Amino acid sequence: MTAIPELLDVMNRVYGKDVSIYDRSFLLKSIDKRISALKGISKKTYTEVLAGDEHEANIFYDSLTICYSDFFRNPLTYALLEEWIFPRLLAEKQLNSEIRIWSAGCASGQETYSLAMTLDELIRRHERLTPFRVFGTDISEKELETARKGEFESSEVGNITLRRITDYFTRNAEVYTVSGGLKNSIDFSCHDLLDKNSISPVESIFGDFDLICCCNLLIYYSTEIRQTILNKLYLSLSPQGYLVTGEAERDIVAKSRFRPVLPPAAVFQKK
Repeated sequence: MTAIPELLDVMNRVYGKDVSIYDRSFLLKSIDKRISALKGISKKTYTEVLAGDEHEANIFYDSLTICYSDFFRNPLTYALLEEWIFPRLLAEKQLNSEIRIWSAGCASGQETYSLAMTLDELIRRHERLTPFRVFGTDISEKELETARKGEFESSEVGNITLRRITDYFTRNAEVYTVSGGLKNSIDFSCHDLLDKNSISPVESIFGDFDLICCCNLLIYYSTEIRQTILNKLYLSLSPQGYLVTGEAERDIVAKSRFRPVLPPAAVFQKK
């Protein structure tokens, strides 16, 4: 088995990249994938390969950044948002008071647009005038560029209902583009959740989010980093605000300063 301490030392000492922030099992899986791709390289010698090959070190480091998103990825979560949480937020908001949502680690934007569609549809259905804004953030400018364009192949929109496709997209051949009206309620910006000098996105000005989605991100980090991120999310939420995570992260969040809303959904509320 590759000696994790030696690999951490090489990445930090030789290349100035701290990979100790990641979960150990995730690191081992990432190492195995690189060894498999290289072929003929043993686990015993992979650290030596990294020390002498900057190109391979960069490939390995980039492989630790997981950028994936999908429309309406967890049906149970979105059902809970549509039927209970968003109606509750609408009922509690005073006239002209804005609903504020943060989609943290949004990748190419599918989650951000899913949240915006769900809330906008509900507002229109109940003929409300409640304004809302969704802040989508990611560390990758490349992913954010795709998110801002809002252009998706037909294979990517399979989870979206025909009604929402009609209401929120225009189609050109096999490319579906998010309508300008929906985009007007969304801000995409670069934000590093591990930045020690910030808590919430600069564009949000003051945080105070009614709901934060941070799905399938915590699982890749070490226990200490998970807690750091959760503390930031906690401070960024309004009193009684909601946090949505991935299903695999329920146990992680349940041990922090959040209470589950309706198990088994991975939705929590600030205590």
